[in-house]
Amino acid sequence: MKVLFLLSFFTTATQTFAQKKFTISGTITSKNSGESIIGTSIKVLNTNYGTTSNEYGFYSLLLAADKYRIVYSAVGKTPDTLEINLSGNIEKNISLSEANYELTAVTVTSSKTSGRSVSGSQMGIEKLSVQEARNLPVIFGEKDLLKTIQLLPGIKSAGDGNSGIFVRGGTTDQNQVILDEANIYNASHLFGFFSTFNSDAIKDIAVYKGGMPAQYGGRLSSVLDVRMNEGNNQNTSVSGSLGLISAKLNIEGPIQKDKSSFLLTGRRTYADVFLKLDDEYKNNQLYFYDLNAKMNYELGKKDKLFLSGYFGKDALGFNDQFAINWGNGTGTLRWNHLFNSRLFSNTSLIFSNYNYAFRVKNGTNDIRIFSQIRDWNLKQDYQYSINQQNNFRFGWSSIYHIIRPGEITGNATSSINDKIQDKRYSLENAVYASNVFKPNNKLTITLGARLSAFSVLGGGNFYNIDAAGNIKDTLKYARGKVIKTYYNPEPRVSVGYMLNNHASLKAAYTRNAQYMHQITTSTGSNPLDKWASTSNIIQPQISNQYSIGYYANILHNNYEFTAEAYYKDMENILDFRNGADVFLNETVESQLLFGKGRAYGIEFMLKKKTGKLTGWISYTLSKTERKINGINNNQWYNATQDRTHDIAIVGIYQVNKKWTLSGNFVFYTGNAVTFPSGKYQVNGQTAYYYNSRNADRMPNYHRLDFGATMQLKKTKKWTKELVFSLYNVYGRENAFTINFKDNKDNPNITEIVQTSLFRWVPSVSYNFKF
Repeated sequence: MKVLFLLSFFTTATQTFAQKKFTISGTITSKNSGESIIGTSIKVLNTNYGTTSNEYGFYSLLLAADKYRIVYSAVGKTPDTLEINLSGNIEKNISLSEANYELTAVTVTSSKTSGRSVSGSQMGIEKLSVQEARNLPVIFGEKDLLKTIQLLPGIKSAGDGNSGIFVRGGTTDQNQVILDEANIYNASHLFGFFSTFNSDAIKDIAVYKGGMPAQYGGRLSSVLDVRMNEGNNQNTSVSGSLGLISAKLNIEGPIQKDKSSFLLTGRRTYADVFLKLDDEYKNNQLYFYDLNAKMNYELGKKDKLFLSGYFGKDALGFNDQFAINWGNGTGTLRWNHLFNSRLFSNTSLIFSNYNYAFRVKNGTNDIRIFSQIRDWNLKQDYQYSINQQNNFRFGWSSIYHIIRPGEITGNATSSINDKIQDKRYSLENAVYASNVFKPNNKLTITLGARLSAFSVLGGGNFYNIDAAGNIKDTLKYARGKVIKTYYNPEPRVSVGYMLNNHASLKAAYTRNAQYMHQITTSTGSNPLDKWASTSNIIQPQISNQYSIGYYANILHNNYEFTAEAYYKDMENILDFRNGADVFLNETVESQLLFGKGRAYGIEFMLKKKTGKLTGWISYTLSKTERKINGINNNQWYNATQDRTHDIAIVGIYQVNKKWTLSGNFVFYTGNAVTFPSGKYQVNGQTAYYYNSRNADRMPNYHRLDFGATMQLKKTKKWTKELVFSLYNVYGRENAFTINFKDNKDNPNITEIVQTSLFRWVPSVSYNFKF
C-alpha cells in the first residue's frame, strides 16, 4: 500500500509543479461483440506520442492541455479518429467496428495494420491472427493455432504426430505455454496430432522468442501467451463445425448486456464411435475432448471480474489389456482494478493440473502408472503511465508446485513390486519491474529486471550422488522445510531505433532462469514424459540471449520484411547418461548429466499483406550444440533439435467471394540422432555399438498441403462454409522413426526399417455460425 500511496503522491506532484497535463484513458472494445481488444495502436497525430492497449484493452495517455487528433487502429478493425480539446482528465472508451473489405482485383484483403510494428523496442515476437490460422490447411481439417505458428521463423515443428515446438535451439519444455495465465504442461491431444487450443475459443496468440518482457519468466526459450475470448456481451451467437473425426460447438452471449458475458466451447473426436461398429474393436478407446469456459462481469466503472477455465482429456485403450489417459485442467480468477486514470492493476489466482495414467494387463499382472504436476499461483501486476515518455510496469508472482513423479502399482497377483516415488514440493517466487522510455520519435528503450527465487521444500527423501550416478546418502526432510533456495537476477534490455517512417533497427539482451524440467527420451513432447523440479542436485537452467534485428514495411506498406540474428548460451543443461533408465528408476537425478549449451542463427521473413494473394516466406539458418562432461568425450555435440535449414512458404488466394484457396510447403533438415556404428553378439543376441552422440541425421523432411474454403452462405445472421484440405499432397513418406534389425536369412546383414505416419490425409469439415 505504501507503493500505491507514493505513486498517487507522485502523480499529484507531477501535475501540480510541471506543465499542466491531463490524462485520456479508457478501454478499447469490439463494437460487434464487446470483447476487449489487445494491442490496439493509439497514435497522437503530428506528435511522437502514442501507446498500445494492454492485455485487457486498457490504455492511458498523459498529454499537455491542447487540441489533438488521436487515431485508434487494430488488426481486422476499421480505424477510428478522435478529435479532443484536452483541458481535463478524460475517460474515453472506444468501440472499433469490424473491417469490411469488399473483394476487387486490387482491394486489400488483410489489414495493413496487421503483423508486427516497426516502431518500439519489442523484438523476437510473432503474432498470429486467428483468421490466418483458419484459412490454412492442417491435418484432419482441424484448424490448429499451435501447428500454424510452426510456419513462422525461428519456431520449428517437433515432427509429425507432435505438437511440441523448438524455439531458437530450445527443447520443448523450455517453452512456457500459458492459457489465460495458467501453465499448460502438455499442449497436445492424440500424441500431438492436435493441440489443446480450440481456435473457436481463442482471441489472441503471441510468441516471444527473445526480449521477453519482465513479467514473463520460468522458461529459457520462449513464451506462448494464449488469451481466450471473453464472450459476446451484445448478442447471443452459436457457432461450430462438423468434420470427419471431430466436432466443435461454441455458445457465447451476454449475461447482462454491455456489462457481462459468457463463453462455452466444447470439442470432441468420435473415432471411437466408428470403432464400435466393428465387433473386433468395439471395446477399444480412441478419443479426446476439451471444454473452454469463461465469464466476465463489470462490477463498476473501475472494477471487472473474469473467471475462465479449461479441461481436456485423452483416452486410448485396447480392450482391457492396455489403457492410457492424460489431460490438463486450469482455472483462472482475475480482478481488474483502476486506481486512477494512470494506474491499472490485475490480480490473478491461478490453478493448473496435468496428469497421466497408464494401465497394462498381461496375464496375472495388472499394472498402473500415474504421474501428476499441480500448481497454485497468485499474481499481482501493475501498469503505471508516468508521463509521455515513460510507461512503468511492475508486479510479483508466487507459485506452489506439487509433483508426483511416478507411481507404479500392481494388483495382488502382480509380479512387480509397487514403486511410489516421493512427492516433490517447491515454491517459485518472482518480483519484476520494467519501464518503456521514449525520449523522442526515433528511439525507444525498455529496461527490465526480474528477480526469481526457487525454494526446494521437504516432504520425502533426497539424495547425494557421486560422479558415477550412485547414491551416496539418503536424507529425509519434514514436509514444508526449506532445503535450499536458488536466487537468480534476470535483467532484460531492448532498444529500438527508427531509421525512417518505414524501417527500424532493434537489439535486445535477455536472461532467463528455468526451474521445472521435462525428463524425456523422445524427440518432442510425449504424454508419458516426467517432470522434475530443481532440487539439491538438479540446478536451475540459465540462458543469456543476445539478438539484433532489422524491420521494414516496404512497397507502399504492402509487404513486411524482418531479419533477426541471435546468440544464446545456456548453463546447467541436462542430458542422459549412456544407457540411462528413467522410467523405473527410483531417483531420476542419478540418470542425468549437466553441462552447457549454445544456439545461434538468423531468421528471415517476407510477408505479403494486401491483394488477392497474401502469405509469407520464412527461412531459418541455425545451429544448436551441447557440451556435457561424460558425453561424446566431453566435446561439443549436436543437440537433438539441431536443424540447419527450416523453410516455410504459405499462400492464401481469394478467388472470389465464394472461394478461398490456401497452401503451404515446409522443408527442414532432419533431426540429429545417434545410429549404431557397429554390432556384436552376446549369448546369441545382437547388441549394437554406438559411438558419437547425435552425429547422424534423420532424412530431410518436406511436405505440401492444400486447402479450399467454399462460402455457402454469409448474411448478418448466418454464416456457413465447407472446408476441404489435403495434407501431404504428393505423398512424401517422411521418417517418423528409423530402427535397425538383423536380416532373417543372414544375421550379419543389418536392415534399416523406416516408419512413416502419414502419406495422404484428405479431410472435409462444415462450419457454421448464427
